[in-house]
Amino acid sequence: MQTTLLQPVTVAGTGLHSGAPARVTLRDAPAGSGLRFRRVSEGRESLIPATWDRVEVSPLNTRIVGEGGLSVSTIEHLMAALAGTGVHNALIEIDGPEVPILDGSALPWVEAILAAGVATLDAPLEAIEVLEPVEVRSGAAVARLEPGAGFSMEFAIDFPDAAIGHQERRLDLGGAAFLRELADSRTFCREADVEAMRARGLALGGTYLNAVVVDGARVLTPGGLRHPDEAVRHKMLDAVGDLATAGAPILGRYVGLRAGHAMTNRLLRELFARPEAWRRVPCDAGLRARLPGAGPLRARRADLPAVA
Repeated sequence: MQTTLLQPVTVAGTGLHSGAPARVTLRDAPAGSGLRFRRVSEGRESLIPATWDRVEVSPLNTRIVGEGGLSVSTIEHLMAALAGTGVHNALIEIDGPEVPILDGSALPWVEAILAAGVATLDAPLEAIEVLEPVEVRSGAAVARLEPGAGFSMEFAIDFPDAAIGHQERRLDLGGAAFLRELADSRTFCREADVEAMRARGLALGGTYLNAVVVDGARVLTPGGLRHPDEAVRHKMLDAVGDLATAGAPILGRYVGLRAGHAMTNRLLRELFARPEAWRRVPCDAGLRARLPGAGPLRARRADLPAVA
């Protein structure tokens, strides 16, 4: 069955790239409405579905644009939290241009969602089943969707800094796996890239407290890493959020090699351009158990990692 939030919850903070403050309120929404952002700015308002066809290409974050030109940036961590907790319908009200970065992970959003509670709706849930492999490439980067019995992911990254280097991970993301394995992994960057990003008007709200910053073999962020492979875990977290713009849970396997936001969106566009490569299928209890967020709320809360 489809789900939504049991009660409203509000979170405030600062955008990673814009440096602008924003207040976000997550509210319940009716079955079939999906995940939508309501952006309010200077007397203007825009209701923006968080779907792949509203995504504007951006290499460092995911931005959706409404009919009137208003946009919301850096939605991926919040989208990942909603997908990872199995929330299918929500109205997300925001009064700024960018979703707050908080600690750089999806964990604060997951905690807010679980505090609000998740309600089951009287409407059946459908998943998008991948029937044939679909792939996009850009140089050495690859993003691919393949058929699979549940929702799983494989990701590999390579960075010159020894603090990151080569990392790869494979995960079955059914049930509470997202909460347990990915939710607390933070966005990261190289110290050498910070000034270049700021010169382009990016990372204006970035600090050592909301991103893992590395310089060669050193981790400059206080407290160091939450996981030895936190970087690849975060890339997987991003991919979960970007795939959530498909509009329904995906039944299949995602493979990413040096992939990012723009490539995952290209992959969804390629998938939906090929009607023979996918279909919508009803989710019975057995299938639902193989998708993210399945299981009782108390069990999902117990799976949250403890973060100092």
